[in-house]
Amino acid sequence: MILKKATRRKVYLRLNLSAPSGAGKTMSALLMAYGITNDWGKIAVIDTENGSASLYSHLGDFNVIDLEPPFSPERYIDCLNQCVSAGMEVIIIDSSSHEWSGQGGCLELNEKLAQAKYKGNTWSAWNETTPRHDAFVNAVLQSRAHVITCTRSKMETILDGNRVKKVGMKDIQREGWEYELTVSLTIDRDTHMATASKDRTNLFNTDPFIITADTGRLIKQWCEQGEEVKLPELTTDNPHFEAMKVAISEGKRTIQQLEQKYSISNEVKELLQ
Repeated sequence: MILKKATRRKVYLRLNLSAPSGAGKTMSALLMAYGITNDWGKIAVIDTENGSASLYSHLGDFNVIDLEPPFSPERYIDCLNQCVSAGMEVIIIDSSSHEWSGQGGCLELNEKLAQAKYKGNTWSAWNETTPRHDAFVNAVLQSRAHVITCTRSKMETILDGNRVKKVGMKDIQREGWEYELTVSLTIDRDTHMATASKDRTNLFNTDPFIITADTGRLIKQWCEQGEEVKLPELTTDNPHFEAMKVAISEGKRTIQQLEQKYSISNEVKELLQ
């Protein structure tokens, strides 16, 4: 541990859009992503919503991965790695809620594990399920691309004056999900306007606003302030190199995962494979 002066570094965006169905999460995420990269071909959507992202293909030639059940954390991680390897600059996860509560997601995985190994004790089963969810969270946080996650919120009905209004109340994800990220925006279902529930950028401490490509451009400027982050180069002299090679050969780790932490030359990649 070394005491040193704090230095502002360039960062990748980690942003969550929370809203009930019909509020415009997908459209907002795509417009924001385009503002960040200005290139539809560098945007990928991990779509768990039955191909709903492709309904917006008129916006531009972005890429999609149609992720179907089971929605295990590992399958989300594989999709993230695939997008990074393909050179995507912005990855949209639409939605992250399925990783938690969808078919084959953490809640279902934990229930099955409890019945199979822990005599129905779901509390004990979380000792195995939690690390899998944490691996998904870490994959989002450590990705070498900007990541926008769309999260469903539970629908509640309230009385607003003389009319009934549907609002999103609580994210369908593990408690504390939004606090892992840089920015969390909530979109109103009726007005489609966004407000910040968490904002480390201090860009959105304003009145409610409509998300556009300009929102992405504003965020990009913030992300690019500071020093360039350089990854250490992985060489064959690294004391863990042989262990990494074995882990890759056994399918316990991928080169894409190593590229989250190291700069790897093509020659070294060939030795790892």
